[in-house]
Amino acid sequence: MTTILDRFAEAVASHGNRQAIVEADGREISFDELDLLSRHYAAGFRKNGIERGDRILLAMPVGIDLFACLAAVWRLGATVVFPEPSMGLKGLRHAADTVAPKAFLSSGWYRLLGWFVPELRALDLRLTPHRNISTPVSDMLSEPDDVALISFTSGSTEQPKAIARSHSFMMAQARAISPLLETGNDDERDLVAFPVFVLVCLSLGITSVLPAWKLRRHDKASPDVIASQIVRQKVTRLLVPPVICETLSNSVAPPGLRAIFTGGGPVFPDVLARLASLQPDLRLVAVYGSTEAEPIAHMDLADVGTGDLEAMQSGAGLLAGHPVEQIEVQIVDGEIQVAGDHVNESYLDTAHNAENKVLRQDRIWHRTGDAGRFDDQGRLWLLGRLGNRVANIDPFSIETAARFWPGLRRSALVAIEGVAVLAVEGDRVHMEDWQRRAARLGIDDLRLVSTIPMDNRHRSKVDMARLQAQLRAG
Repeated sequence: MTTILDRFAEAVASHGNRQAIVEADGREISFDELDLLSRHYAAGFRKNGIERGDRILLAMPVGIDLFACLAAVWRLGATVVFPEPSMGLKGLRHAADTVAPKAFLSSGWYRLLGWFVPELRALDLRLTPHRNISTPVSDMLSEPDDVALISFTSGSTEQPKAIARSHSFMMAQARAISPLLETGNDDERDLVAFPVFVLVCLSLGITSVLPAWKLRRHDKASPDVIASQIVRQKVTRLLVPPVICETLSNSVAPPGLRAIFTGGGPVFPDVLARLASLQPDLRLVAVYGSTEAEPIAHMDLADVGTGDLEAMQSGAGLLAGHPVEQIEVQIVDGEIQVAGDHVNESYLDTAHNAENKVLRQDRIWHRTGDAGRFDDQGRLWLLGRLGNRVANIDPFSIETAARFWPGLRRSALVAIEGVAVLAVEGDRVHMEDWQRRAARLGIDDLRLVSTIPMDNRHRSKVDMARLQAQLRAG
């Protein structure tokens, strides 16, 4: 079994002169250069005492050096620990406390954290990437079962849980994602907002362009900035969260764009339809998954029929498409449960497994916490979070339908004192019409808010706790 580093080595051999990564400011590096840089960094880390099995907590800007450092650490058989980025400093401290790293690897202003954060100050070893004068490391010590990466769940409703990904797990994930991205076109240039997808692109020999906006504030990216980067850096495809799609859907179609892949939150059909109206030949793919299982299913807008749109408008939920071939999906008591080689089977702290890991049919199944159903074509429909169901009403049955209402930008089904309340954001002149439409779906209480708060990770999921507090405060 190969590792993702082996796949990267194959890409280097086949596409050495091709650009591997292009940063927002135009700095770029080829596959050959990235390979050599990672081997130099590995020599420096080895000289500082990094060995196989060591855990390295990493805090760096998303750029060329980040991915060179990942490859360098993996060459030595060590493990990279990624804090949960949406939690900021709190997430960094939680990661350090949870995994007990041997070293802190940082660059730029992040290096200051090693001196001022108590959990990091206690570490004896602080690393920063330098092109070491020693002979670059050529061997690769990682084995398929070695842990490559430890990351964390978003922690939107509780303390983030640590997830350990082996090299074989990451390869399985790459195999599940690759069919979506492989086109055979040598000139593909993907603007990628998800670091894990950059790793897949590197393994496939595809050029990754890094966003010109702050990854923690996708909602602040202006359409002009996005479109300008697409044109300037000759981007052919986008791999971005839904909020970026929403921003572009209210703008103009950038020339040269062939496809958009989006996920990390619910992808509603009105956004995809607006994008399609701007550029009819644009391929639009919505990917459904979770931190523990990415991807689970995907839907190509070209395959969505008139009957599907009518069903979504009438309360059938949100179409997610066919599950990927590499995963098994079952609906158990209304919940989507998954199993497969790229499905996480255990958290680092096994005490967390009782919450959403179940043994059935001699396999570990992950409970997603999402309500769903299959249609007669074997396609998966999403009904929203089980925990957000109110009075037996599924959130997405209402929220998806509401996306078709005139003048409405966003909605969220919320429980207030046990009553189903639909918070709506949009043009208030349509309020009476919205109330009539909501009543036909069984919702009698609508409340207009100026802004529905979104999550801190991709700005694409409703922050239910903040919204409930906002509504209760009046």
